[in-house]
Amino acid sequence: SIEASNLPSVTLGDSDSVRVGDVVLAIGNPLGIGQTVTSGIISAKGRATGLSDGSFEDFLQTDAAINRGNSGGALINTNGDLIGINSQILSPSGGNIGIGFAIPSNMARTVMDQLLKVGKVRRGMLGVTIQSLDADMAANLNLPAARGAIVTSVSAGGPAERAGLKRGDVITSVNNQSVADTNGLRNAVARMAPGTSVAVKAFREGREQNFQVALAELP
Repeated sequence: SIEASNLPSVTLGDSDSVRVGDVVLAIGNPLGIGQTVTSGIISAKGRATGLSDGSFEDFLQTDAAINRGNSGGALINTNGDLIGINSQILSPSGGNIGIGFAIPSNMARTVMDQLLKVGKVRRGMLGVTIQSLDADMAANLNLPAARGAIVTSVSAGGPAERAGLKRGDVITSVNNQSVADTNGLRNAVARMAPGTSVAVKAFREGREQNFQVALAELP
């Protein structure tokens, strides 16, 4: 805990409502020179960089200058609301080239709430391995678009198998939220509590089918 009183706190914003092109400010201590604020826009949403362990990545991308020392600092909107936590950059030189990433505030809020309530983070699990689709795969499967995640295997006795999902099914939505790719599906399921019953839509043999899956807990 922090031994202090009357500390100001930042307002947690809704990172899901952030739009590409929104103006943002990145706050931090780049290269140890002192508190610094840089400005830019949201360049993209839902990015996965592969720089971490790759499990749960849903970064906001920004061109606001982020350098070593900015990590853990606030990414705020023009209202002063926290919409992200500065985390990573992509750069061949190690310095800012306008490709920075922040953990969305809603993802951080979910982790924070669980740590405060139960002392650990519990994540939902479908019990499948998945692969993203490309245009050729989508065409071969008679899908309307190369969106979704194809099931490559199903865990024996797991939630997906009990619900009737099979290898080759293409999961396209969870609780009526469209699934763009494997990263999107992984994040959507992990945000839900174990035991939650979720509605899953999947294409099988050219037609969409509905499944109700009771999530297990990710080990």
